[in-house]
Amino acid sequence: VQLAESGGDSVQFGGSLKLSCVVSGLPFGDYCLGWFRQVPGVERELGAIAGISDIGTVSYADSVKGRFSVSLDSTKSTLYLQILSLKPEDTAKYYCAASERTCPGALFPDGVDYWGKGTLVTVSS
Repeated sequence: VQLAESGGDSVQFGGSLKLSCVVSGLPFGDYCLGWFRQVPGVERELGAIAGISDIGTVSYADSVKGRFSVSLDSTKSTLYLQILSLKPEDTAKYYCAASERTCPGALFPDGVDYWGKGTLVTVSS
């Protein structure tokens, strides 16, 4: 299984970005996909900031509700994270994660089976 993120960029405060994660090789069946982020020099946040289950149920951390939107295009095997109204505190490396179990599998680091290498988002004020 491979996860490949893209879409990270340097943007101004208030801008928007759409991150992508191509998921390849994930066995058909139960799965859970999530997005995590890690501020440079700081430990990765303990839980996913957004996730989506194999039946399409989405979930968000309280800190990003209303500005972040997760979606999955099964035809392209691509997970997305739309981020609106970017703030400097959103500056981080964003990681895609997957588990071969239903959610909350990949919504917590201990439940993740596969990680992407991350894509960097930098927000300037």
